[in-house]
Amino acid sequence: AGGYGAVLAMPNPDPVLDSAPLLRSLRDAAAREARIPVAFLPAITRGLAGEQLTEMAELRQEGAVGFTDDGRPVQSAGMLRKALQYQRLCGGVVALHEEDVTLSRGGSMHEGAVSAALGLGGIPTISESTMVARDAAIAGYEDARVHFQHLSCAASVEAVAAAKARGWRVSAEVSPHHLLLTEEDVRTMDTRMKMHPPLATEGDRLALLEGLRTGTIDCVATDHAPHARDEKEVPFEQAPMGTTGLETAFAALYTALVLTGELDLGVLVERMTAGAALFELPTPRIAVGEPANLTLIDLDADWVAGEHGWESRSENCCFAGRQLKGRVLLTVAAGAIVYRERAFTVVSS
Repeated sequence: AGGYGAVLAMPNPDPVLDSAPLLRSLRDAAAREARIPVAFLPAITRGLAGEQLTEMAELRQEGAVGFTDDGRPVQSAGMLRKALQYQRLCGGVVALHEEDVTLSRGGSMHEGAVSAALGLGGIPTISESTMVARDAAIAGYEDARVHFQHLSCAASVEAVAAAKARGWRVSAEVSPHHLLLTEEDVRTMDTRMKMHPPLATEGDRLALLEGLRTGTIDCVATDHAPHARDEKEVPFEQAPMGTTGLETAFAALYTALVLTGELDLGVLVERMTAGAALFELPTPRIAVGEPANLTLIDLDADWVAGEHGWESRSENCCFAGRQLKGRVLLTVAAGAIVYRERAFTVVSS
């Protein structure tokens, strides 16, 4: 319903995706049940514990496009170096959630004036940016390929730019909520505004937008994190971090950035489709004989996010209630119609 023609699945279900037999089982299940192609990023370390590497070569042979410990950082520089040495041999991309937990532990939102005013534990941006700089340096030393997930602050953008300037093989993503929202949106204590990494300052938001515009940040990724309603309907400090984003990503960014003149539509489309090439997925082409991978969008359609419910079983979207413009009418993935807006009819001849 968001127009996506493929998704990357993270390794954080129970049990953790950290073995070739489990990956084989999930790939078979996706082939049977998923409406669109699903690629998998198994764990870097067993159980996401950061202590023992998975059998990366076996996982690659089973179809893994890369490796990630998802929302957990690889705290040990030595462990990450070893992982990158293996990655250099077997291929794929090592995708990293960057966070120094000794700096972020106990925090619920960005550390600053708003966290102080609300009496909430803060997470400083250096918990992310220092790890980005560290891991970019390790990747450069090992000539390895890394991808930085969901950047949230200006210092991280600067670290990625510096790494690229030195020729290191790094890429980065940003999520819609970090491009559009700030710590000020947390003042309502709405738990849908609690995400990992947290929303930061307006200056950070503008730096992320500029990084996306210039290509320092390579792509937009939703960091889609569904939670049951009862999990989020608790005090802010107790709520899990994360927001959904697949259904609203394009419309939210188009409404707030393209229509306001802050971002060119062509750039937005490019950044929202660039993830395929970064993770070795087939790059869609509009050509005779190629399987169709297309999204039909009515750029003039007005709608309110969540007004008529969600396709997702989760409702924890930070853009819920927003007036948006641009509605996905039809999604064709791998040559088949996989979504059609209820009021839209396809007539074939």
